[in-house]
Amino acid sequence: MTTFTRILPLLLSSLSLASAEDALKFSDPSPRRYLLKARASVIDPRAREHPEIEFVFEKKGKPADEENAAVDTRVAPRGRLVIWLMGHNGGLFERLNSYGLHAIQVHYANGWFGKFGKEPTPDAVNHLGDIRLEAATGEDFSPTVSIPKPDGMMERAYQFVKWLDRENPQGRWDHFITEDGKGIRWDRVIISGSSHGSTTSARFAKHQRVDRVVMLCGPRDQHQTWQSLPSATPANRFFGFSHVLDSGWTGDHYCRSWQMLGLAEFGPIVNVDKTKPPYGNSRRLITDGDVKGDDKRAHSSVTPGGASVKNADGSFAHEAVWEYLYTHPAEEVGQPVPPDADCEMDLRPEK
Repeated sequence: MTTFTRILPLLLSSLSLASAEDALKFSDPSPRRYLLKARASVIDPRAREHPEIEFVFEKKGKPADEENAAVDTRVAPRGRLVIWLMGHNGGLFERLNSYGLHAIQVHYANGWFGKFGKEPTPDAVNHLGDIRLEAATGEDFSPTVSIPKPDGMMERAYQFVKWLDRENPQGRWDHFITEDGKGIRWDRVIISGSSHGSTTSARFAKHQRVDRVVMLCGPRDQHQTWQSLPSATPANRFFGFSHVLDSGWTGDHYCRSWQMLGLAEFGPIVNVDKTKPPYGNSRRLITDGDVKGDDKRAHSSVTPGGASVKNADGSFAHEAVWEYLYTHPAEEVGQPVPPDADCEMDLRPEK
């Protein structure tokens, strides 16, 4: 297959999305960065607690269902909304806004992992993936949990964006609502997360077409097979970044998922500390930056924060990587490479 033949479908897909960027412009009389916060239980009275999976509105007397959003109307918008499936990360949101991206963090069911996510039986090949999909969609995919639509990530995101459109019209949140007003424009969404949220992001994008998936320190689910299911989101739109001391990397969890997602079609695994942007247009990025040999810090180091790898002057070492992950043109891809011979694909324990 020629390079042109391989990338033609990617170019056509990108052209169909370009008009979305052209259409969105801010007309804010006082341009600035907006930070907004609301409780899911206040936004939508249908929302319910599910204490059996640690999905509640309050913990230790403090709100547990707060949702966060940010947009900067001083920056030309890209017409994309990042939905972050992990705890709020102000440093990440600041960077996303500087790229021209809208960003929200929603309250959805993720506490179930402590109860059901440790070591499913080897024959339960989609057990975790089914729970993730039900938590994301609010549809009945798993017999293990019961999460109705108002409590799924999709509906929580929709209700939050509707609230944002009312409260912050300067931010043009309406751009992410369908013309009939009944849902989110998922083709304008970048679904993203770290660790557990990274894995759920990938599982959701297999089911629902999105603009892009950014997977930080993930995906895991090393005994599952959902990663190789047919995907609603094209494989070139999945981007991953991991530290080599992360136990998910040393245990071959991430390289296995990346391989099953088909990311070898778009270039080799690239060490960002030894290669300049655009990293050969690869979708599989790693770092061996100094984390003092701490595997737990390594896990968190690929997101902006206290654990991040630093330069000698104290600045973050991976600013260019984060911008690449969230903004690199999806149609620009690396050359296919063979499967990684040193990545163990069968991680199931022996029966």
